[in-house]
Amino acid sequence: MTYENLDAKLVNELLKNGRASLRSLAEELDVSVTTVSNHLGDLEEQGIIQGYTPIVNYDRIGYDATAILQLKVEGEAIPEITKRLEEEDRMVSVYEVTGDHDIIAIGKFKDTDDMNDHIKTILTDPDIIESNTSVVLNTVAENDQFELEVE
Repeated sequence: MTYENLDAKLVNELLKNGRASLRSLAEELDVSVTTVSNHLGDLEEQGIIQGYTPIVNYDRIGYDATAILQLKVEGEAIPEITKRLEEEDRMVSVYEVTGDHDIIAIGKFKDTDDMNDHIKTILTDPDIIESNTSVVLNTVAENDQFELEVE
């Protein structure tokens, strides 16, 4: 049994298969099921592992339009706007950023009409000073995660 870099190795195994059983993880990592369970609990408690969720291919279930919104917002309204965007059904990512804009949000929509309706609703907020919306033509990589370095 080796515990060196166990947490990183455990995360990497879960990245390969998030549905792996404790037993199969223990066998792969050459540790006990109890050790895996304890380390997994610690990783969850620390917020390193925040959940186990399927990776959905939205295109294949009819959400063919992806938009990237760049928003310039009144300074004190940034937390309120980001919170509202985070709660929007169609927004899959929301970022506070530096540069010409304050917020970048990425949304998935059924089609251009659905996208237009949602974005127009968002842009009615008077605290949004300026916006720039880009429509994604081709998704090259999405939801990519990377393995942790293990020494």
